Amino acid sequence: MLTLALNASRRVLEGRVGPLNVYVAGEGPPLLLIHSMNASASAYEIKPIFEAMQSDRQVWAPDLPGFGFSDRADRHYDRAVFIDAIELILDAIHESTGVRAIDVLALSLSAEFVARLALRRPECFSSLTLVNPTGFNARAARNATAAAAADHGGGAGDWGEAWGGTFEVPGLHAFFSYRLWTRGLFEALTSRPSIRFFLRGAFGSKAVDPGLIDYAWLASHQPGARFAPLAFVCGRLFSRDVVAMYKALELPVWMPHGTRGDFRDFSGADWARAKPNWTVASFATGAFPHFEDPSRFAMAYRRFLSGKPREIAGRSPEVRS
Repeated sequence: MLTLALNASRRVLEGRVGPLNVYVAGEGPPLLLIHSMNASASAYEIKPIFEAMQSDRQVWAPDLPGFGFSDRADRHYDRAVFIDAIELILDAIHESTGVRAIDVLALSLSAEFVARLALRRPECFSSLTLVNPTGFNARAARNATAAAAADHGGGAGDWGEAWGGTFEVPGLHAFFSYRLWTRGLFEALTSRPSIRFFLRGAFGSKAVDPGLIDYAWLASHQPGARFAPLAFVCGRLFSRDVVAMYKALELPVWMPHGTRGDFRDFSGADWARAKPNWTVASFATGAFPHFEDPSRFAMAYRRFLSGKPREIAGRSPEVRS
């Protein structure tokens, strides 16, 4: 039986994406935290930030469609499903608190979803924090020229319709979802050894939070758990126009990332470091700096939210920008 990922009250939002579970705790200006995409994702992935920020913020954290306590129906999962879910939550926060422009944090691939929505509905966002986001590795740098061909010129109204393509591998989703072996493949992908192997690669060390491993295993062994992750595995959720999309953002963006592990390549981020609305901060951690160095991460995040992003730099040898 699935247990709560966070010590918080729960709200269930109804919309086109089906019942959507959202954790809410704390008082103050609203803050939305969004977990990543992987085979065993859930709101547990943002637990240290959720706990640190609720002392002076009303913190909202969903299980995105197909994960956690949210609807796990066998449906066509694509970028639109997750963007619609985030939009639904932002509207619910506005209705509940009266605040229209929200500070939003997203992990890894979910950064692409919130960035696209921020271009489509900029009035809903006060700032973006993209933790170890996709789209900044060497491949992204090589593809920047091709991505520019799909650039919509920075016009926010264009990003919701004629999106750039994805990196989906043709036939891969059909292969993984074939009924004779789909359950067995997913069970192998989400076994405890597989989860531990993936997280050790992400952390760049064996010092992985044991609660993260335990909850990832539990969350990935619920009915319908395999449907959404298959869209991630086949590449359907990754955008080819990601570079152009990020470059079109005009609101304040903080991009903390790790320098260790399998997801440490940010060689394509030079353009972001040069933009005045972006602050890039590297942590001497893996892809989950908020788990490995929660106090320093929370301090840096608060500085960004207070409007002092450049003060993040030089506070310690582990954090720089």
